[in-house]
Amino acid sequence: MSQIADPVQFKEEGNKHFQAGEIDKAIECYTKAIKSCKDKKALAVIYRNRSACFLKKENYNNAVSDASKAIDVDAADIKALYRRCQALEKLGKLDMAFKDVQRCATLEPKNKTFLETLRRLGADIQQKLKTTFSTDSRVQNMFDILFSDESDKEKQEKAANNLIVLAREDAGAERIFQNNGVPLLVQLIDTGKPEMILAAIRTLSGMCTGHRARATAIIHTVGISKLCSIMAVDNEEIVLATANLFQCVYDSLSGGDKRNYGKEEALVLGKRRHLSRFEFRDILLALLEMIASKKVSGHGRDQALNLLTKNVPRKDKKNTDNSKGLFTIDHGLKKILKVCGQVPDLPDQLPLTENTQLIASVLLNKLYDDMRCDPERDHFRDTCDEYIKSKFDPNDMDRNIHAINTLSGILQGPFDVGNVLAGRQGVMEMMVALCGSEREVDQLVAVEALIHASTKTSKASFFISNGVTLLKDMYKKTKNEKIKIRALVGLCKLGSAGGDDYSMRQFAEGSTEKLAKQCRKWLCNPTLDVRTRKWAVEGLAYLTNDADVKDDFVEDEAALRAMFELAKSKDKTILYAVACTLVNCTNSYDKKEIIPEMVQLAKFSKQHVPEQHPKDKKDFIERRVKRLLKAGVTSALAVMVKADNSILTDQTKEMLARVFLALAEDIKDRGTIVAQGGGRALLPLALEGTDKGKIKASHALAKIAAVSNPEIAFPAERIYEVVRPLVSLLNTERDGLENFEALLGLTNLAALNDKLRVKILKEKALPEIENYMFEEHDQIRQAATECMCNLVCCKEVQDRYLEDGNDKLKLLVLLCGEDDVQLQRAAAGALFHWLEIIQRLCIHDNPEIQHRGLVTVFNMLDADEQLAKKLIECELLEILTYVAKLEDNPKKQDAINAARACLSRAMDTGLIKPFSN
Repeated sequence: MSQIADPVQFKEEGNKHFQAGEIDKAIECYTKAIKSCKDKKALAVIYRNRSACFLKKENYNNAVSDASKAIDVDAADIKALYRRCQALEKLGKLDMAFKDVQRCATLEPKNKTFLETLRRLGADIQQKLKTTFSTDSRVQNMFDILFSDESDKEKQEKAANNLIVLAREDAGAERIFQNNGVPLLVQLIDTGKPEMILAAIRTLSGMCTGHRARATAIIHTVGISKLCSIMAVDNEEIVLATANLFQCVYDSLSGGDKRNYGKEEALVLGKRRHLSRFEFRDILLALLEMIASKKVSGHGRDQALNLLTKNVPRKDKKNTDNSKGLFTIDHGLKKILKVCGQVPDLPDQLPLTENTQLIASVLLNKLYDDMRCDPERDHFRDTCDEYIKSKFDPNDMDRNIHAINTLSGILQGPFDVGNVLAGRQGVMEMMVALCGSEREVDQLVAVEALIHASTKTSKASFFISNGVTLLKDMYKKTKNEKIKIRALVGLCKLGSAGGDDYSMRQFAEGSTEKLAKQCRKWLCNPTLDVRTRKWAVEGLAYLTNDADVKDDFVEDEAALRAMFELAKSKDKTILYAVACTLVNCTNSYDKKEIIPEMVQLAKFSKQHVPEQHPKDKKDFIERRVKRLLKAGVTSALAVMVKADNSILTDQTKEMLARVFLALAEDIKDRGTIVAQGGGRALLPLALEGTDKGKIKASHALAKIAAVSNPEIAFPAERIYEVVRPLVSLLNTERDGLENFEALLGLTNLAALNDKLRVKILKEKALPEIENYMFEEHDQIRQAATECMCNLVCCKEVQDRYLEDGNDKLKLLVLLCGEDDVQLQRAAAGALFHWLEIIQRLCIHDNPEIQHRGLVTVFNMLDADEQLAKKLIECELLEILTYVAKLEDNPKKQDAINAARACLSRAMDTGLIKPFSN
């Protein structure tokens, strides 16, 4: 009997939850009922009920699926038919929805709802057909203009732009596709005209975004090799557009797109739903071929490397399948190393941009991180070792510097691999030999390798003992500024091995300041090339660990502005160094908490105790922040955030977020940050990157949203993106200040419009805000109550507060009686949003609801004198008087007694007086 009873019980529980508006719980109960139900007819009813839940949740695909299962059992199930009709209409499948409601109207010809829906859908279908025919003719007209030799350039540009815009909408993309659009776009590409190629590629991207069927047709019609040849051209716009097309195709075919497109998908794809392993390998091999080909432009090579970086390594390390990474290492690791080893100053090198070799290093690092076990890591290291060894040749210096430059690339990527290879026999000797060479290029490559080899200060002891003398000699003896500056950076790195610990300086007092002064001098020298000036920033990134250096640096406005201009240049390899320098100058790195007892213990046991530099104290830090803001740091940060993700790594994003948070510390500076685009720049940092970086950026956003006009700080649609980062700060793992400022920011947002209030609810912030209303900390409790005061304008919040069996309204009434005046005001404000609702409750037809409303009024009268006074001054007094004067009635007696108690309470407090005879 229990097996039969279970589905019935689950179904009844589901019905109760549905009626109470608890849709998720209802779905859970219906799902349990489906799993245990054996009776076909009963199962159909449960599917029909769950379909109604999915309709409420706006999950229309599942609503269609469940309703269809009910209809399969009973083709005349009118409720299931109408629910499927509603879901299909929302999915845009009007013809199928029309058939369902037509069946409903046949079964119940007098049902007004069915007849109205039938009429409306008929009109919508007619309009859609008219639009479709109109769109088809527009598509054909655009292609005619683009292929016509007689059309003027302006007309063709307009037609191309219209085609791109049309392709971004699903309906428009489908019309282009159905009108032989893909072959026609291939013809446009074949014209060889850059503007035509660009328009065609962008249109193809729009057509295949999120659509497997069209993406499959495009990749088969255009072909991988043709796309690679387009991406190889020396035109940055075309290259970027083609890389985007590759990414759109991959995303659509790799299973990332879960949408159901119905019949047209089945026609194109047949049984296949995902990109096959062989097709993906074809794309991988084509991209790997590109990165080592001389026929590919620098921009094309960058984008091929970027595509590999984005799509090869696992995004989730819990996924054990790293076959893409292993395949790339087997077929392309040596090609990536070849890119790292290129020396632009030598003849016969691959075309590169300023960023190519750093992007290759980032890819190496991601591939190495993707390895799952020691044998895989050993294979990676052995392949690198074998490649470098194969390049050493005592009779060919060009091959030797290629080997050392490859090592530099590895050191900038998987450092541990590079560190092992740097210790191999002959490598260090080769660096020394190159440093002593008469050729400038040999010295440059060797010094840069030395610099990269000493990146991790914990492993720099070998270089401190062996490399300092070599670098000092080069710095003193060479007259070549390019070599001199690199040697200086090597000395800067080695000199900063003690970090910000004042007692651990590597060099004599004043040496670091002298090195920094020279770096600033080079940084401000416009006659030097960007690459050389970049090394000056690299040096400052290390030297600014010293508080004297950072204090001098921020006082040099010319040097600051020069660094910010470099950060805005095309050479994005400088971003990490700029970010490091700014983190040092603002002291926004993590600091170890110094416990006095532990310090005493360390001194007693003669252990090293870190010392804080006097200029690392709060007032000095605040002064440095002001200087940075005055020099325009915010606009520089805003440009840096827009860099490509392969160069703007998660670590760099975290550093930028730390800097933003330090800049926003003083409330007076937040307007400046907003004016220079800081609000917009923070959004991507709060949504992507390391967990710590996202928290820092979210906190900076909260600081800005708490005191600024959100519509100015985050214009247009960006304002809705701010909600999620702020809500992320509302949990117990975040500290009190983060909670408090997030609540202030949400209060500001909730005051603007209902769409924002709904967005806050959708991000599931309401339970968290309610929790903070119980917080012991007065300011946090007040901020949460003020936030709720603004949220209660939203109908969903009102419904939640008036549900049976909860005490949420009672909490607000109790808060009105708190000692804190501001908290009272916030709670009273929240309650007053319900005044009209409470009045309606007090005259409700249902005696139970009426009684509850009158008890609420009594609690409010009892909670706070000011609140009670305002209640009596409004129409509520008339309602109370009317109900209290009613004759005794068993059905309404509780409500009548409550009304009389309210009036007695009002008389006791002197708010009203009884009439005298």
